[in-house]
Amino acid sequence: MKVTFLGTGTSQGIPVIGSTHPVCLSEDKKDKRLRVSVMITHEDRVYVIDCGPDFRQQMLNQRATQLDAILFTHEHADHTAGLDDIRPFFFKQGDIPVYAHERVLQSLRKRFDYIFETENKYPGAPSVEEHVITNAPFFIEDLKVTPINGMHNTLQVFGFRFQDFAYLTDMKTVADKEVEKLQNLDVLVVNALREKEHLSHFNLEEALAFIDKVKPKKAYLTHISHWLGFHEEVQKKLPENVYLAYDGLTINL
Repeated sequence: MKVTFLGTGTSQGIPVIGSTHPVCLSEDKKDKRLRVSVMITHEDRVYVIDCGPDFRQQMLNQRATQLDAILFTHEHADHTAGLDDIRPFFFKQGDIPVYAHERVLQSLRKRFDYIFETENKYPGAPSVEEHVITNAPFFIEDLKVTPINGMHNTLQVFGFRFQDFAYLTDMKTVADKEVEKLQNLDVLVVNALREKEHLSHFNLEEALAFIDKVKPKKAYLTHISHWLGFHEEVQKKLPENVYLAYDGLTINL
């Protein structure tokens, strides 16, 4: 299995439009962050977690030629706003399978009604194959996926475990019974927005405490804002098994 970080930034990305913050002005490519998403390649299949507003650019960056499913963590725009850009894959492959909580699908049906329309459908619109997921393991073809339930302030969100890899973003609290699903991981990915506390996201201290609780062999931080600091400077402060993810980073498991 191969995991590629398509984007590692928070909702506004880095640089933020109009910002003169030093991190936004950085020339280090690792400080340039598109909205958060990962691509999982398993055998000959390609799956993406979240489909944000930078989805088109991310697919171009990866020279992607296929998309076999999208999994959604939750319905916020930085995780869903790129759904229309599945069109090239749809025209080539047919309906694109999407896996999401029923609440998330309801939001997508409202915002992208033309995608979900079944009568008098616009011929240029893509279509999806809906799969409702709950907090119970499911399969995408032969790949087992275990949801990890968490809270993004008051909003329920899903993380996902695939084999010995787990991906969590936009988490603020995770119950102990969910942490039990994360034992014996080779790699954990978790959000770390900034150093200062935030209402709905782990800050750096909380993310590191969570990593210490889960005890994966390696951990990567994502959903990063410019307020966390320069990539290279932050990396030097992290424990030896914890790394800042960056756009384009690939992990082989």
